[in-house]
Amino acid sequence: MPFFKRNEASQFDAPDAEGRARAQRRLRVLLIDENPTARAVIARRLSHLNYDVALADTGFSALSLLVTHRADIILIDMGLTMLPAVATMKQIRAANLAASACFVMIAGRLDSQATVEALDAGADDYVVKPFDFDIFDARLRHLCQRAEQMGALSRHNAELDARIARRAVELGETRETLRELQIDRARLVSSIQALHDELERVTAQQG
Repeated sequence: MPFFKRNEASQFDAPDAEGRARAQRRLRVLLIDENPTARAVIARRLSHLNYDVALADTGFSALSLLVTHRADIILIDMGLTMLPAVATMKQIRAANLAASACFVMIAGRLDSQATVEALDAGADDYVVKPFDFDIFDARLRHLCQRAEQMGALSRHNAELDARIARRAVELGETRETLRELQIDRARLVSSIQALHDELERVTAQQG
């Protein structure tokens, strides 16, 4: 599958102000679209906006590509026919091939029912052509930033849960040690008392 990567210096370089605005982490995009012209146009524009873009012409080829390539964003055209867009997204998620990726559906026209269906199925956003690529860029980066923040929060919570679990184990071990010490103390007290009683008995006999 073809990949689009922006060269460090080319005729498509943005002006200085725009270039500084784009000086952000390069995000990896997988574009799934059966239309070769649409794939080429979107890939070039996103490459110009500092994305690395991989292309797939069907949902099936996307599944194969994701086995070896990670994606931050997966763009799926709603017009897919071989494997419909929502089914493609569900299969990618079911195969756990893009656990942290954001899914964005691209439609050729506004369709309220299709939009609701896609969002209910787990899509992160829904965009209708034609779209302003600067706004599209901002939306994609916002989605990724939010996903990264949620991932960081999840990792923090997991670490906190692990720490709590370790403390609980340590507390349990401490309680068990204390219980054993209390048993040993009781045995020692009992032994001392028995020795004291024996000494009193012997002393009484000698007296």
